[in-house]
Amino acid sequence: MLFAVLSGFILALFTPFLQRIAGNKTGWLLAILPLSLTVYFASFIPSLGQGEVIYQQWQWLPGMDINLSFMLDGLSLLFTLLISFIGIFIFIYAGSYLKGHQSIARFFVIMLAFMASMLGLVLSDNLISLFVFWELTSITSYLLIGFDHEDESARRSALQGLFVTVGGGLALMAGLIMLATAGGSYQISELLSASDSLLESPLAVGMIICILLGTFTKSAQFPFHFWLPNAMAAPTPVSAYLHSATMVKAGIYLMARLNPAFTEHAVWTFSLSLFGAITMFVGAYLAYSATNIKKVLAYSTVMALGTLTMLLGIGTGYALIAFACFLLAHSLYKAALFMLAGAIDHEIGTKDLTLMGGLRSNMPRTALITALAALSLAGMPPLFGFIAKEAMFEAVLGNDNYQVLLLILALAAAMLVMAIAAVVAIKPFYGELRPTSKKPHEAPMAMLIGPSILAVLSLIFGLLPWVPQNAILSATVNAISVAPASLSLALWHGFNLPLLLSVIALAGGILLFMVWQKIRPAIGNLTTQLSHYGPEAGYFGMMNGITGIASWQTRLLQNGKLGNYMIVMILTTVILVGYTLLSQYGLNVYLNVEGVAFYELSIALLMLMATLYAIYTPSRLGAVASMGVLGFTVALVFIHFSAPDLGITQVLVETLTVILLILVLFKLPGFSRYSSRYEVIRDASVAVLMGVLMTLLILAAIDVQFFDSISDFFIESSYPLAKGRNIVNVILVDFRALDTLGEIFVLAIAALGVFSMLKLRAEEKS
Repeated sequence: MLFAVLSGFILALFTPFLQRIAGNKTGWLLAILPLSLTVYFASFIPSLGQGEVIYQQWQWLPGMDINLSFMLDGLSLLFTLLISFIGIFIFIYAGSYLKGHQSIARFFVIMLAFMASMLGLVLSDNLISLFVFWELTSITSYLLIGFDHEDESARRSALQGLFVTVGGGLALMAGLIMLATAGGSYQISELLSASDSLLESPLAVGMIICILLGTFTKSAQFPFHFWLPNAMAAPTPVSAYLHSATMVKAGIYLMARLNPAFTEHAVWTFSLSLFGAITMFVGAYLAYSATNIKKVLAYSTVMALGTLTMLLGIGTGYALIAFACFLLAHSLYKAALFMLAGAIDHEIGTKDLTLMGGLRSNMPRTALITALAALSLAGMPPLFGFIAKEAMFEAVLGNDNYQVLLLILALAAAMLVMAIAAVVAIKPFYGELRPTSKKPHEAPMAMLIGPSILAVLSLIFGLLPWVPQNAILSATVNAISVAPASLSLALWHGFNLPLLLSVIALAGGILLFMVWQKIRPAIGNLTTQLSHYGPEAGYFGMMNGITGIASWQTRLLQNGKLGNYMIVMILTTVILVGYTLLSQYGLNVYLNVEGVAFYELSIALLMLMATLYAIYTPSRLGAVASMGVLGFTVALVFIHFSAPDLGITQVLVETLTVILLILVLFKLPGFSRYSSRYEVIRDASVAVLMGVLMTLLILAAIDVQFFDSISDFFIESSYPLAKGRNIVNVILVDFRALDTLGEIFVLAIAALGVFSMLKLRAEEKS
């Protein structure tokens, strides 16, 4: 499994060269990888169907208990098959859709990296590696949404998606850390087996809230749903892959993965049920009010994501069955519909449904495939979407909590989705032929083969529901449920209440479709007015606030004066380090001056007097001389502590510095006082605070010693190992030989730079 995950990254490295060689056939060649992965993961179906769970582990950071550990069960198998199988058609589709695009190689590289990241996410059994792959999907998604980076809307949408998902990712990181702390392990499989300790932990509520913030932002749950429709600025292959079948379901995957551990916690079930139901209805309503075909499908994806979350929140056995069915059904028909929407836009030059009509005569195959996929979206028999919708109604009816509210929202959403499906299937292809910017014609086969297969699979799975049931859905349900569950999927369960609800949804959906053309402008205006007070308005308000604060602090702090920069940095250091120091040690400062000799006090006093004289003297020559005195007293300190070589070096350096400064002073103008009294007091106060802090840090460092001093080793080993009696020289040329060599290189490079500058100046003068 490790190679299966890494294969996408490896192939991405060679994709630019492959694009150069294969040209327009690159998409077909790259599709071989997801095809191979599909075959590989499908080979595990028999063993997983018998209840086995496959674990593989490689050490990554063993000292930190971080491993590349993978777990393959029914849930991860379903996701890996969706990622790889749909990926086959996405690469083929993208090769035709972006044919001739100058950056198509870059697109394939990012898409491969995303596929690999998604596979790593759903297979990870370690929380740290899961989070790494989680963030990789956010980064690659950002790059794909902003693929047309010259388009301002694409850049804005990419940044919005990045900020929302990465912000949620920070909350998720905190939640995962609390989860590992409460469970005593970073392995997901071990945490799931210790659900009692997780629920009893005082961190339970905090970790659930943080995890849900991460998953809700990733899967576009209300109130974070707004970023997903805006992400439709991405090319259609991205929308079909990331924003319908894979990335947005990463949050759904994590909620399903952790569901056995938290299914008994009230905060978990309440949040998933309520926010899922609200998201379901809001997504369906917004889809009904939109006219851009990609945004219609995007909002219906939000509806589906809310439905999946609601079913996890209900948490009953039948709800989990409905979850697995709906997950599979939605991935099939929605990926197909997105690719078909891109094909329509690619061939006629518009995404606006109100400008489409009469395309059936010119695009008969597209019309047929769209109708088939839309029927599954609407939940019409004999498509697999009907089985998923029936199971959803059954799950809602079997729920004991908030039954009436969830039922009303589910029925309203089903009506709206029925109308949406009818609009997508009928409006572009029937009625009067509308003028378009391009002459309508059928899309290339490479753009239709994927939607055709996915739509036909929706039909086959609807007619033969035992095929997906036995192959994968049973194992999926058992992986996310506490107790083993048995599936019995069928198109016909007799006359019952879910069937009645389906009929009501059908009738209501037909009515909403018939009035769509008339009431849509009013609904669109209402939606626009409400958007001024919605979550997206809050997002832009927050971003404007951040920008305003950044502008204010830039004007305040970064005003072009180097002195202000230094003051801010020093004060920040003093506050942060000082607080830490005081919180650890308090103000217990004890200085033992017993045994201090007179000459030692004299040296200290001389250093203090030299410093004060250098500060206050009006004579530039006197200031340089006092600084020289300060340097010589430091040399005396070295000699006092039996380091005569350092003392001699200090004397030589100080003497040379004083001579150079005196020579330079003759070229400088006289003293001028530019600082006010306030600035002088301010700068002096900052300098004193920094000096006090460094003094306290030195004292604390002397007082605390975690390890034995290394000086004993050098004293004992200098002569036996290096044959040298001068310990300092031995350290420099033997024990730290490579470090010393590096310093020599630095000095040599600096000398070369100075020489080059001097030579350049000389050449300019000549």
